[in-house]
Amino acid sequence: MTEIAMARLYEIMVVLYATGIVCYFIDFFYKRVKIRRIAFWFISIVWFLQTTFFLLYIIETRRFPILSLTEGIYFYAWLLVTLSIILHCIVRVDLPVFFLNVLGFIFVTIHLFAPNNVENPLVKSLESEMLFIHISFAILSYAAFTLAFVFSVLYLVLYRILKGKKYSKLWSRLPNLYQTGKWMSYSILVGIPMLFISLLLGLEWAFLKLEGLSILDFKIVSSFIITIIYLIILVLHRSGKLTGLNFAWAQIYTFLLVVINFFLGSKLSNFHLWY
Repeated sequence: MTEIAMARLYEIMVVLYATGIVCYFIDFFYKRVKIRRIAFWFISIVWFLQTTFFLLYIIETRRFPILSLTEGIYFYAWLLVTLSIILHCIVRVDLPVFFLNVLGFIFVTIHLFAPNNVENPLVKSLESEMLFIHISFAILSYAAFTLAFVFSVLYLVLYRILKGKKYSKLWSRLPNLYQTGKWMSYSILVGIPMLFISLLLGLEWAFLKLEGLSILDFKIVSSFIITIIYLIILVLHRSGKLTGLNFAWAQIYTFLLVVINFFLGSKLSNFHLWY
């Protein structure tokens, strides 16, 4: 009975999430302060419910729930909602908040319809501080790169609006190009070291715990390639060789690699146990 009640509560949370996104969408076009506040409270309730589910799961399993793909997706969705609330309260930008919540909603629904995980015999061996930090930092870096992706798309939209001289009151609450570019830089500046630290800790744990580990494992190679690509993008941007539209497009394309690596990399890996 408890499981059924929790399932129904999760479904209600998804409905509230969808309602909040719709309210943000309406507010963006019609500038209704009350609707924007309602949207924020809907998203805040969603965050509260997500956090409650998260804590209850931790109490039930006595571990931090990020040791499977389904659990990782839920944690990732929670991070996106958290980021959207922070942006709403501190930066006060509308379109990025909307995009983040759309992405968060997609991952929340993926988690809703995902099959139940089958207990893996190696789960106990995974519960180490090193692996916990490895997975946590990896997911945090994905959240940072998602934020960079959102601001990159926003940069392209703003550029086309300004170039076409179509700027109107509809776009008056958007950040300017300079602010958007700055947030793109800050996001990958945080994401790159997090992903790099995650890779180092993951490799160290794997060498200590696993026998016959190949350094050419697909997940390892692809993750390092993505880190290097982001680092090159950041270096070129800081040196002035990659700016404006090229900087935005570079991050968009690289984020697509992140998404592919997130879902496909574990399937092609010989030792990653996310499923």
